[in-house]
Amino acid sequence: MINISASERNRHEYYMRMALSLARRGIGRVSPNPRVGCVIVDYASPDGHVVSRGYHKQYGGPHAEAAALADAGRSVCGCTAYVTLEPCCHTGHTPPCCDALIKAGITRVVAGMADPDPRVSGGGVRALESSGAEVICGVLEDECRRINRGFIKRVNDGRPWVTIKSALSTDGRVALPNGESQWITGVAARRKAHMLRAENDVVMVGIGTVLKDDPKLNVRDTDGKSPMKAIVDRDLASPDGAAALMDGERLIFTGRPARQKRAAQLRNAGIKIVELETGEDGHISPSAILNELGAMGMNYLMIEGGAGLVGSFLKSGNVDELSLFIAPKLMGRGMTMTSGLSFSLMDEVVEIKDLDIRRVGEDVWLRGTPSCSRAL
Repeated sequence: MINISASERNRHEYYMRMALSLARRGIGRVSPNPRVGCVIVDYASPDGHVVSRGYHKQYGGPHAEAAALADAGRSVCGCTAYVTLEPCCHTGHTPPCCDALIKAGITRVVAGMADPDPRVSGGGVRALESSGAEVICGVLEDECRRINRGFIKRVNDGRPWVTIKSALSTDGRVALPNGESQWITGVAARRKAHMLRAENDVVMVGIGTVLKDDPKLNVRDTDGKSPMKAIVDRDLASPDGAAALMDGERLIFTGRPARQKRAAQLRNAGIKIVELETGEDGHISPSAILNELGAMGMNYLMIEGGAGLVGSFLKSGNVDELSLFIAPKLMGRGMTMTSGLSFSLMDEVVEIKDLDIRRVGEDVWLRGTPSCSRAL
């Protein structure tokens, strides 16, 4: 960011926080696009005046800048636009946002971060500057990157941001020896878990979890949109009556060659079947799954079990975040969150970095980055 005074920086950060708050309203609704908010300010009035606000509400709809311009209801010539991401300069479902800002007479644009999309990648800034507008980029950049970490991950690496979510007891159990696990955590933690589902484009489990727990994998007790439901099912063993396959967008990753008759039955039920090669261990590669999801435009994936799937993703280094709800309970013997992970030295174990620990009801919510992540 260019050198500016402390007072001007504080002012820019104030309005950028407002734009970030708007951008968060698009969570769960805009992928493969980024989450973007925009605030237009008239500095000709005393102490500045917010003329309008806008955010990207859903994929295919107006971008944040266009929404803010439409919300103004008056001329914004000479005003400043605060936007969490560099305005786009290409035509997709909507016209270029930088052109709309220029046409409206915006004379200064304060952007939270540059757009990593190669179709933009500085082009929006150059177009605005060529029109004579002042551009300041990098205000609250860390916060702006955080809210679009999945979009950035997909654009740069071709795969979504991966979160592993689990509920476990204080002694690390996710189920009793007989498989019973309802409920380890309390109502508040379970409601928060549904809110997290709504923030993701895809929620995924392994076939073992489907056969044992029959999860619905949808969003309940909150207003959020249910994500696509994905099952890693090498042998297409998912039963017709599985709750996860009853409605919504459904996807099964299976081995190649698949059982063609069963695959056809599932496809006829509206379920997308993706055949992938299996490795020497007989399992489908996490990287292959992520590449497929990235090609579909998915920015955020949340894995909710089982232990084998979680372990394979951790071993592959393809986990960006852990989101663990820990209950104040001791369950003794039982099932753990991972399987297939084995270490001989403490120096080899997975550590959780960048910890964020909060209380949710009677439970503890722990978030962080696993040390095996390639993001570190």
